[in-house]
Amino acid sequence: MSETRNRTGERSTSGPKTSRGRAAGQRSGTSSGRSASSRQKSADRVLAVQNARSLGSGTGSTRRTASSNRRRKRRKKPDFAKILLILIGIAILILCLAVGLKSCAKSDKETEQKTAETTEPEKELKAEITVNGINVHGLTKSEAREQVLKSIGWDMKVTFDGDTRSVENLLETKVDEVLDKAYSKGESASYTVSTDGLEDAAKAQAASFASAWDVEARNGSISSYDKTSGEFIFSGAENGRAINQEKLAGDILEAVKAGDYKRAITASASETQPEITEAQAKASFKRLGTFTTTTTSNKDRNENIRIASSAINGVIIQPGEEFSFNLTTGNRTVDKGYKAAGAYVNGVLVEEPGGGVCQVSSTLYNAVVFSGLKTTERHAHSYEPSYVTPGEDAMVSYDGHTGPDMKFVNNSKTAVGIKTSFSNQKLTVSIYGCPILEDGVTLSMHSEKVKELDPPKPEYVEDPTLQPAEEKEVKAAVPGSRWVTNLVTKKDGVVVSETLLHNSTYNGKPATIKRNTSGTVQSTEGTDPSESSTESASESESKAPETGEPSYGGSTVSPGNDPGSQPGNAQTQGPGDVITPSTEAADGPGSVTVPDSGSGGPGSVTAPTSAGSGSGGPAETAAGPSEVGLIAPIG
Repeated sequence: MSETRNRTGERSTSGPKTSRGRAAGQRSGTSSGRSASSRQKSADRVLAVQNARSLGSGTGSTRRTASSNRRRKRRKKPDFAKILLILIGIAILILCLAVGLKSCAKSDKETEQKTAETTEPEKELKAEITVNGINVHGLTKSEAREQVLKSIGWDMKVTFDGDTRSVENLLETKVDEVLDKAYSKGESASYTVSTDGLEDAAKAQAASFASAWDVEARNGSISSYDKTSGEFIFSGAENGRAINQEKLAGDILEAVKAGDYKRAITASASETQPEITEAQAKASFKRLGTFTTTTTSNKDRNENIRIASSAINGVIIQPGEEFSFNLTTGNRTVDKGYKAAGAYVNGVLVEEPGGGVCQVSSTLYNAVVFSGLKTTERHAHSYEPSYVTPGEDAMVSYDGHTGPDMKFVNNSKTAVGIKTSFSNQKLTVSIYGCPILEDGVTLSMHSEKVKELDPPKPEYVEDPTLQPAEEKEVKAAVPGSRWVTNLVTKKDGVVVSETLLHNSTYNGKPATIKRNTSGTVQSTEGTDPSESSTESASESESKAPETGEPSYGGSTVSPGNDPGSQPGNAQTQGPGDVITPSTEAADGPGSVTVPDSGSGGPGSVTAPTSAGSGSGGPAETAAGPSEVGLIAPIG
């Protein structure tokens, strides 16, 4: 029996074949083959149908997608505005790049040109040329210059009082002139460095040495102040020395002409005498200018005036030195003993330390002007002052760092001193020194109101006891003003000139008016507390001294004003219109006092009182109103 595999892979066992078996096998094989063929055809047909369906489905999808895209394209039209902006931006960018590249190219080209100019090597001299016997053939100009100067061997020196200094080589410019000429021509020749025309250079060298060795003579003048005795102390005059510049310049030129470039020269000097000896200073020392003002009876304010005036008492200002009121008195604080007194801060009356200080600076200002000293800073108050004529005040305030100041410079040849006294409500400030003005010449101020300014709008106060249509003015308005102040110069009592010194502007004050806007009237039986309170406040504001100073630069500043605009302490004319010599010995012009209410005019003569505490004195029953406030612009 043998084992065989059919087409399907199944094993079969065969034995001896019979005819029936072969027939059966043939039929079975034929049937199996037909069945397999039929199945294969059926599978092929199914596959073909599936492929056809897939193909049809894909084509439809593609068509639908294409149709959808076309519809989108039809709906979405191009944005021409955006395209235009993009194109413009691209054009600008290209233009900027082009300009930048051109600029860079130009800059690089200029840099290359400059580099070429600076790095271009000097040409060597081909001609046979000598300078002062030095052969410079084959050398560049720089090399030739170095060789010629080396051959000169300059080492000249000048000595004075043990100090030795070198003289600059005066021949350098001459050597340069010769080489420029020689190298410009380029021809064989011999040149000699000239020593002519060096006079100015030698004088400049002598002046340079003199500036280092000269000593200015010192004039006799005051050097300190004894507050115990109230006297200024003099220091002796000192001689000076001056280098003989003319001789020194001549010695330098002589050495150059002789070719002695290493000469050691000794400078000489002469003794100089001071213009004013100690004896002369004592003899001419006098009060140059003085001014007196009257204070109020406010004890705290008077204490502030005493402290400030004491701070400037005995201060000495050297020739050319500038005096600052703020720096001398310092910040006005409670720690320094300053008391709180009325002050306007942003237009509101408050209590601030240092009220009254401005009266000290204003009194000093007048004394300074009368003395002939040069004022460098002065400010007007916000409201018309009462203790000096408007236009002749000097407001100050200080927060420790900045603020309006009162400054002046000592423009005389000797030191000047400040002397103050405060007693019985009289403040006197005087300037002492050697005369600044010529004999018979006096200075004063003349102030005149040139314009009256409208006061601010009225301030209304509710009073329910008044009739609805009734208004009652409880405080009159005070107009503002503009003043022009001139400096008057007189010679032997005759006016020789009158020039503008400065302008001053002062603010006005609003009226206070009572009215009733409630529509009802309150009973008037008995005392009206509202009216009593308002009148009391008004009376207090008009009679009590408002001694403070305004805020400055947005910050609270030290008070110190006592200005006013109504009768009382106010003057009616300039304090220096008539200057009568004081009764004090060796006085200068300008001893002036501002009178109390009812006293004489501003030209009244007074002798300075002795120094006192200034903390009191008889109480005044009708002190002039005080008005200060925000800083008004000058002029």
